Amino acid sequence: MLREIAGKPLILHTADRANEARTVSRVIVATDDERIRNVVTAAGHEAVLTRAEHNSGSDRIAEVAQSLPERTVIVNVQGDEPVISPVTIDRAVSAMLEQSGPQPPDIVTVFEPIVSANDLFDANVVKVVLNDKGRAVYFSRSPIPYLRGAAIEHRSLELAVAAEPDLLRRFKKHVGLYVYRREFLIEFTRLEQTRLEKCEMLEQLRALENATHIFVVPAAEASIGVDTPEDLEVVRAVIESRGKAAGRSSDGGVS
Repeated sequence: MLREIAGKPLILHTADRANEARTVSRVIVATDDERIRNVVTAAGHEAVLTRAEHNSGSDRIAEVAQSLPERTVIVNVQGDEPVISPVTIDRAVSAMLEQSGPQPPDIVTVFEPIVSANDLFDANVVKVVLNDKGRAVYFSRSPIPYLRGAAIEHRSLELAVAAEPDLLRRFKKHVGLYVYRREFLIEFTRLEQTRLEKCEMLEQLRALENATHIFVVPAAEASIGVDTPEDLEVVRAVIESRGKAAGRSSDGGVS
């Protein structure tokens, strides 16, 4: 979170992106690290120091939510998403506010198309399967759905994707952004961790195992979660490139 990108720590880039969303009225960085809190507050953002023993990001945010007004709509943007699009945040919030009916969403989250075989087979890239109404059926670190016919034809899913790159269109990448109302979040985080959650280390499976309605909307543009040093270098190149383009535009050039 404190690694510098284009002259400022990664966490500040994420906070800035959240602040740019038109549906967001308040940005709070929830952390158990005093160094992060100090960096965030020194930059003019709000930060809350939480307990250290939380099992997930939602648990940490629920601690902060206790002090927020009832019916507050909360957007959980993971701190390692420094290039998350503000438009993506707005899409997710709007889906929460606009959907009604007999089964309104308890959680709204986001997906992006998978465009590379590396992402498909990378366990750090979470995949999601949806039903025809846009509700999440399952999340996994493994490629889902398993394209059995193509895998049999080509002897493995890896060989199938290599031979037919268009198969990648069948897969969706889950983006670590969640929208929920305060009361649901607090109730959800009081539930015991479930078997599948512990198996895959994905807290959203706790929600599915407790019959939660999770709606998944398409991202406005690609984001990059920083899970590895390699991810950090990719994000650094993206942000530095954007900075150079903005500089050229302010000088009268075309960006």
